[in-house]
Amino acid sequence: MANDASTVFDLVILGGGSGGYAAALRGAQLGLDVALIEKDKVGGTCLHRGCIPTKALLHAGEIADQARESEQFGVKASFEGIDIAGVHKYKDGVVSGLYKGLQGLVASRKVTHIEGEGKLSSPTSVDVNGQRVQGRHILLATGSVPKSLPGLEIDGNRIISSDHALVLDRVPKSAIVLGGGVIGVEFASAWKSFGADITVIEGLKHLVPVEDENSSKLLERAFRKRGIKFNLGTFFEKAEYTQDGVKVTLADGKEFEAEVLLVAVGRGPVSAGLGYEEQGVAMDRGYVLVDEYMRTNVPTISAVGDLVPTLQLAHVGFAEGILVAERLAGLKTVPIDYDGVPRVTYCHPEVASVGITEAKAKEIYGADKVVALKYNLAGNGKSKILNTTGEIKLVQVKDGAVVGVHMVGDRMGEQVGEAQLIYNWEALPAEVAQLVHAHPTQNEALGEAHLALAGKPLHSHD
Repeated sequence: MANDASTVFDLVILGGGSGGYAAALRGAQLGLDVALIEKDKVGGTCLHRGCIPTKALLHAGEIADQARESEQFGVKASFEGIDIAGVHKYKDGVVSGLYKGLQGLVASRKVTHIEGEGKLSSPTSVDVNGQRVQGRHILLATGSVPKSLPGLEIDGNRIISSDHALVLDRVPKSAIVLGGGVIGVEFASAWKSFGADITVIEGLKHLVPVEDENSSKLLERAFRKRGIKFNLGTFFEKAEYTQDGVKVTLADGKEFEAEVLLVAVGRGPVSAGLGYEEQGVAMDRGYVLVDEYMRTNVPTISAVGDLVPTLQLAHVGFAEGILVAERLAGLKTVPIDYDGVPRVTYCHPEVASVGITEAKAKEIYGADKVVALKYNLAGNGKSKILNTTGEIKLVQVKDGAVVGVHMVGDRMGEQVGEAQLIYNWEALPAEVAQLVHAHPTQNEALGEAHLALAGKPLHSHD
């Protein structure tokens, strides 16, 4: 293996997704000499097969729903159907524009971008394209791919992953979505807006099961109203082809049939065959193990993003990548509080949260030390204008800070920024109540909820 590098880089990054390119941009900004190795396109899953294209589909679905429902706002419009080629053109245009911008950023920061499939060859080198790229430090950021269940083969035909769903050349007449987490409910929501008949299968007892139970129940109620069917609390047994589609059988014998089966049971780390274990990197079920500063057990190697067992969110990858770059550049760094990271599921209605659930708060502080308050969006003027329903739920340590904010309703993802500040700055309800929120906005609902929790409700009952 020839070493064609004329220099030893300060940082060699294997993987150009959210975590990898964030580390590259920040590292270069801080004066590090950075090499970024990516086998596909810089931007990774988030930009090309995840966050961005799925939200474009969801927005197209929102437009379809608005066209169908326009008369209730006094607007006469007709909905003639979905031009899936047109939807893909719009989606791909969004992705393409952002990709070009990211390529420009990488070039402007003078990051050495190497296209090719890399493999860790020593604690200070990566082999790619027949060359050995050496670095004083290596960052592993190889991301994740859709995973399946034992005995369930994703074939890209009738049994598909989210990758396939994003480029499907038609709107399926019917679909079974296996998995009621973020990916599953987002595709269920988009496809329902496009006119498909949807059934979600979730083995746990609620949709979006990691969210506060109240948020899950509100989403389930909204899905029922939209005609999205779901089966909860029973696990998958098998799937088989029928004459026209797929049949799914559950552990209790229940059977469901549809044109396609979308397997949305989560994503697994990309680490096999990349030399990690051979170089002594500690692993667990394919994940690279790290400490709070993203350091592996090998002093010259760090890891970030979906490759490590933290929250699988693009903005978490960004933050972890920035942390590594700043640590290597000698800046003082602070570990990430993962509870303080905002989480948004972009279905209709949206589910947004930051902090801990009421159940977790009671587990930590004791049931008698936790106060929970729900503020219904029916009392919020802008939500009424938008014709959306839902709630904001606050979880507080009695006589102390707000430790959880859980929101369900259209555009709640846009309110999670202030919620993040409330949690991370350990705000008291009375402190938030002092802030003047613009009227009429949905953001005002967050202020009203804190007014109520502070004991001085305005547009809500005592």
